[in-house]
Amino acid sequence: MRLLHTSDWHLGRSFHRVGLLDAQAAFIDHLVATVRAERIDAVLVAGDVYDRALPSLPAVELFDDALHRLAALGVPTVMISGNHDSARRLGVASGLIDRAGIHLRTDPAGCATPVVLADAHGPVALYGLPYLEPALVREEFALERAGHTEVLSAAMARVRADLSARPAGTRSVVLAHAFVAGGAPSDSERDITVGGVAAVPAGVFDGVDYVALGHLHGSQTINDRVRYSGSPLAYSFSEADHRKSMWLVDLGADGSVAAERIDCPVPRPLARIRGRLENLLDDPAHAAHEDSWVEATLTDPHRPHEPMARLRKRFPHALALVFDPERADADPQATYAQRLRGRTDRQIAEDFVVHVRGRGPDIAERAVLRDAFDAVRGDAARTESD
Repeated sequence: MRLLHTSDWHLGRSFHRVGLLDAQAAFIDHLVATVRAERIDAVLVAGDVYDRALPSLPAVELFDDALHRLAALGVPTVMISGNHDSARRLGVASGLIDRAGIHLRTDPAGCATPVVLADAHGPVALYGLPYLEPALVREEFALERAGHTEVLSAAMARVRADLSARPAGTRSVVLAHAFVAGGAPSDSERDITVGGVAAVPAGVFDGVDYVALGHLHGSQTINDRVRYSGSPLAYSFSEADHRKSMWLVDLGADGSVAAERIDCPVPRPLARIRGRLENLLDDPAHAAHEDSWVEATLTDPHRPHEPMARLRKRFPHALALVFDPERADADPQATYAQRLRGRTDRQIAEDFVVHVRGRGPDIAERAVLRDAFDAVRGDAARTESD
């Protein structure tokens, strides 16, 4: 069976205030053309269809167009909700849409009810695990206290139980939206940390033939059977070096996996350049970036006059400025931002405790901080899911 694995469309998203709807429409054109040209048997969309819980009307219209075109091809599509989607809204009319071959899986209670397809070698069960926010699904899985690993393990236990009751030789595919250990994140993914631990081990998914992951925006292989397709477009400058693609997966008669990448259209290349403003304007080495979307990091000791206006004379598509002035190593201003970079909200809060009283939180205090951040994150997730 030939599968096309994609994810993280983020329909309606912009890039530094530049609208991407036309580029997203071009991707949908490319997706449909690929389905037709490669004789795809099923399309897998592993979450974050929209960029926000309340998508714009143009984004909804583009999604509607994509569904109609995929349904018209007669190729089944299995799609799950991600952490950016409102599961309830995305799942509206899913029962009716299901009849057209578009299978929306947004309810955690249905994670062990697969879409069953068949080819010349027998049945293939495709299980859709929507994004599982621990604070919201703990009761569904009868877990007293849970993080991402626990809820995904409980969901996969249901999947394995269902699979074990199916005819021998039934092949299996799981779609999931999660941060799996070994994956490389980028700046454009929303943090899903709960209890200080966001990453789940790949072993959670043992026992199935292929796992189509969404959430991380870079295409990557965790192992031969567990892969991220990545987003079809770059959504932050941290993705400047990404090769945007989809996975073309051939699932063999014995459950073996062969996969290759299908490149996605690039609306405009990204470039990150660094140096003093005058050097950036004069250096011939940057000529290749003059038609790119540019993020410029200026290292001038003092902020230049009208830097963006001057940059855009050479780089008309410059979108972002970062100031990182050259300073002496002993200058405390040079290290404050660096100390915060890459630290979680809870780590920053613990650092603040050290700052105000001279020692860090003890075990009980860390538990209070963890519960507080989990409660805030849970409230936010409930608000988005309504």
